[in-house]
Amino acid sequence: MTATTRIALLRHFPTEWNDEGRLQGRTDVPLSPASRAEIATLRLPEGWDEVPVVSSPLSRAVETARAMAGAREIRTDARLVEMDFGGWEGAVSDDLVADPEVAFGPVETWTWHLRPPGGESPAEMAARLQPAMAEIAVAGPALVVCHRGVIRCLLAQASGWAYEGPEPFRIRRAAIHEIELAPDGRPVALHPPVKLVPR
Repeated sequence: MTATTRIALLRHFPTEWNDEGRLQGRTDVPLSPASRAEIATLRLPEGWDEVPVVSSPLSRAVETARAMAGAREIRTDARLVEMDFGGWEGAVSDDLVADPEVAFGPVETWTWHLRPPGGESPAEMAARLQPAMAEIAVAGPALVVCHRGVIRCLLAQASGWAYEGPEPFRIRRAAIHEIELAPDGRPVALHPPVKLVPR
């Protein structure tokens, strides 16, 4: 059997747009003051506190990564940015769901091929993520700080979920989600999430 590489995915802490239910995608929204206060009280669980840290370049992810990395250097990778929501960026999710003229629905109704106007589909996001994951797999275990859409895509692949209907996993805040990568970057196994711990 070909060896796999275990990585930990961590979602950035919330922004004010998260609190308002807005789609932020590629928009560079910083962490909220409440998130900065919370993140200062937490650290990575044992076993993940010495691995390399790779982050989306968006400030909400970089700030989360810096809080977790301590003295370790952070590498950013543009391929880890959130799904591009195109014309839906900045809109409140509930408003889009309520608008019959918009092909946006609750996340359970999404498919691999749902594409926002001027944006990208989850399938297109998966294609740009795989080379980044392959490079991480070669380098060894790592903490990857990114976004809900990215994590949802990777957990879907790791669990074999078809990206339709209820998710067979829950993306948790203040927790790492461990997956295993094949050498080509494909997620092939999923482990239960592990909460961050108090400092």
